[in-house]
Amino acid sequence: MDQTHLFTKQLSATDVTYALAVPSQALQSFVFPEGDHSMDFAATDKSGIIWNFRLSTRSTGPYPKPVILGSFWQPFVEQKRLVPNDRVIFFSVHDEENGLRYRMRAQRNIIRLFGQDCYVDVEDLHLYGL
Repeated sequence: MDQTHLFTKQLSATDVTYALAVPSQALQSFVFPEGDHSMDFAATDKSGIIWNFRLSTRSTGPYPKPVILGSFWQPFVEQKRLVPNDRVIFFSVHDEENGLRYRMRAQRNIIRLFGQDCYVDVEDLHLYGL
């Protein structure tokens, strides 16, 4: 099973409130139907929950400006209690049995140690009393 890092995104207030802005370079890892500017995909989180998302790009303009639409993104944000400065990490996983799948993690910065931010998966926050 090959796992490939697609992108890591530190969440802005806009990402948390409206929709997740996806880095443009990550688009190469998603297959859009011919002629479409959006695609649905599922991603599994650390807890094994499968989340359904819709990735959309602009149909005009010089840049695609990809986003995961808020109506699909907001249930994840609410369930994980994400706040600005948390981060999400998306991976693609390819194996012969299941084909291409996506995984994701949501993390919170809990401390800065020796000049490095230390993140913990949000599912594990209760273990640290946070």
